[in-house]
Amino acid sequence: MRKPAIVIIVLSCLLMSCGADRNMKKGEKLLAIGEYYDAAEQFKQAYSRTPAKERDERGKRALKMAICYEKINATPKAIAAYRNVIRYKQDYIETHLSLARLLLKSGSYKEAAREFQMVLDSLPDNQLAKEGLKSAQSAPEIKQLGSRYTVKKMDVFNSRRADYSPMLCGDEYNQLFFTSTRNEAQGDELSGITGVKAGDIFFSQKDDKGKWGKPQTIDSGLNTEYDEGACCFSPDQRVMYLTQCVTDPSYPRYATIMTSNRADAAWGKPSLLEITRDTLSSYAHPAVSPDGEWLYFVSDMPGGKGGLDIWRIRLTAAGLGGVENLGDPINTEGNEMFPTFRPNGDLYFSSDGHAGMGGLDIFIAKVGSDGKYKLEHPGYPLNSQGDDFGCTFEGAHNKGFFSSNRGDGRGWDHIYSFENPEIMQTLKGWVYEMDGYELPAAQVYMVGDDGTNLKLSVKGDGSFEQVIEPGVNYILLAACKGFLNHKEELRVEPVSESKEYTLQFPLASIRVPVLIDNIFYDFDKATLRPESATSLDELVKLLTENPNVTIELSAHADYRGSAEYNKRLSQKRAESVVNYLIEHGIPQDRLTPKGYGVEKPKTIRKKLTEKYPWLKEDDVLTEDFIKKLDDKEKEEICNQLNRRTEFIVLRTTYGMFDDKGQLKTLPKSKPSSKKNAEEDDGFFIFD
Repeated sequence: MRKPAIVIIVLSCLLMSCGADRNMKKGEKLLAIGEYYDAAEQFKQAYSRTPAKERDERGKRALKMAICYEKINATPKAIAAYRNVIRYKQDYIETHLSLARLLLKSGSYKEAAREFQMVLDSLPDNQLAKEGLKSAQSAPEIKQLGSRYTVKKMDVFNSRRADYSPMLCGDEYNQLFFTSTRNEAQGDELSGITGVKAGDIFFSQKDDKGKWGKPQTIDSGLNTEYDEGACCFSPDQRVMYLTQCVTDPSYPRYATIMTSNRADAAWGKPSLLEITRDTLSSYAHPAVSPDGEWLYFVSDMPGGKGGLDIWRIRLTAAGLGGVENLGDPINTEGNEMFPTFRPNGDLYFSSDGHAGMGGLDIFIAKVGSDGKYKLEHPGYPLNSQGDDFGCTFEGAHNKGFFSSNRGDGRGWDHIYSFENPEIMQTLKGWVYEMDGYELPAAQVYMVGDDGTNLKLSVKGDGSFEQVIEPGVNYILLAACKGFLNHKEELRVEPVSESKEYTLQFPLASIRVPVLIDNIFYDFDKATLRPESATSLDELVKLLTENPNVTIELSAHADYRGSAEYNKRLSQKRAESVVNYLIEHGIPQDRLTPKGYGVEKPKTIRKKLTEKYPWLKEDDVLTEDFIKKLDDKEKEEICNQLNRRTEFIVLRTTYGMFDDKGQLKTLPKSKPSSKKNAEEDDGFFIFD
C-alpha cells in the first residue's frame, strides 16, 4: 500500500512543479509587456505551487509578485511579498529600498526609516534612500502641523473603481473631465495591467445652481477600447491633449499623447502628437502652460534623471519645437508625474523622489526673481501618506480638485476637492469687438512696474483672469489681428480681503465701420451735447494708443427731411466731432470728416439681431425697408439706428515713412531681467 502512495506523492510534486514552471513562463511574458495584474496572478499561482522546502524558488517568485503588486498599487500585498523575499533570503539592497518606499506609502514611518537606514549603511550616496529617510522622519510632524487647506472626498464623481486626473473646463469652470475605470467605460475586456476595465474620459456638468451632475460618458469617438485619460486643454479650450495606451499582445505598453479637436461641442477622434521619433519611450500626462506656448509632459526617454521625468516642448503655429528636460530642482532619480498649472503660472506636479509624506506628493514650483524654480511642499491634508496628484484649479483662486488613493486598501484613486483661502487680488477682463462679439483669438499683454511682463491668453467667452499684486502699477494692452489695440491702466492697492477688478477691452475693427455710442447733438444742430464727452474722450484715447491710424469720421441721418438738408447737417456734425478730436491733441491730417446723410443706411450685424430679433443679419435699413414695417415702434428703432456717428480705418501706416517713402527706423527695445518671461520675444514694451 505504501508504494502506490509514494508514487502518487511523487507524481503530484512533479505535476505541481511543472504547473509552477508554466505559471512562471506565462508570468514572465505578461510582465514583459506590462500586464502586471495578470502577471501577478501567474506568479502567485507559481508561488503557491512551490513546496515550502524550496526556499530559494519561493523567494524568487515572491520577488516577481512584489514587483507586480507594487506596479498596480496593491501596497499591502507588495509589502507582504517583499517580506517573503527577505524571509527566504533572496533579498538585495534594492529589495529593502522598495520595501522602505512601500512602508512609507502605507504610513509605517518607523519601519520605513529602519529600512532606509539599512540601504544607506550599504549605499550612503543613494539619493532615493536619503530623501526617503527624510520623509519618514518628517512626515509625522508635517501631518501634525497641518495647513490652511481643506479637503473633501467628492462622492458625486467617484465610483467603485479608479477615478483620477480631474481637469476643469468651460468659461465658468462648469465642466469637469476626469479618467475612470468604472463599469460604464467602453470595451468588454478587463485590463491585464490593472484587472479592471481600461480607463475612459468622463465628464460632469455643473447646473445653474452650482450642483455637479452625474458623470457622463463621451460618445463622440474620443474614447476607445484602449486606455484614455489624464487630459488637459489649450487656453482657448478648443484642443484636448490626452494620454492613450493601446493594447498589443506581443509588445510592451507605451503611453502616447494624443490630441482631439472640439467641433460643435463634441470632441473628435484623437490623433497622435509625435513628440519625438523614439518609439520605445512613454509620453504621458500633458499640461499646457497658461500662455499656450509650451506643452509639459512626462516621459522615461533617454536623457532624464531617472524614473519618469517632466519635460516640455514648445508649441508653435508651424508645429512642435525642441524638447527640454526641466532638470533640477524638479526632476529626481524617482518619478515626477502629473504636471499641471495654476493660472498664475505656478507649476504643480507630483513626485516620489522628493522628501514628502509618502507615495506621490504634490509639489509647487514657482519661478523666482532669478528665473529659477523654487519648490514648496503644501503640507497636509493636500498631501497624505498615499499618492496625491492631478490638481485642477477653479480660476485664479487656490481651490479646485485633485486625486488621491489615501485610505483605499485596494489602491483605487478617488477625486477630492481642495481649497486654501487666500487674501488675493485678481483681475478679470473681457476682450470683444466694438458693437460685436467676444474675441477669443486676442492676446493681452500685461506689464507691471515690479518687472511683470506677461502674455495672457483669452478664453472662449473673450475673458481672461490674472492674479495681481498690491502696490503695483499695471498696463494692459489687448491686441487682435484685424483690430486696433486697446490699452488700460490699473493701480492695485493693498486690501484686507480678496478683491476682483474688472476691465473691458472693446476693440475697433479695421475692416468695418465702428459705431461710436452715445454721441448726442442739439436738436436740428451740429452742436455736441456735454453728455457726448465720455464717448469722445474714449475715441481720443483709442487714437492716441494707435498713432499710425487715420480714420474717416462719418455722420448719418434718417430718411426724414430732404436729402440735401440731411447731408449738410451730417457733414457739420462730423466736422464737430473732428474739431473735438483736434482740440484734444489728435493731428488734423489723421481725420477726415464725412457727412453721408441718408446715402449709407445702417447694415445690420449679427450681434444687433440678439437685441432686435425681428431684424436679420445683413438687413439694410433703407427707406423702403423701414416703411414696409407694420409697427411704428420698429420704424422708430430703425430711424434711431440710422442716426449714428461712426468711424472707419483708412490707413494703418500714418507717420511710419519719411519724406522719401522710406520706413522710419524704430527704436529696438532690449528685454531686461524681468520675471515671468522665458524668451526674449516674450517681452512687450509699452511707450
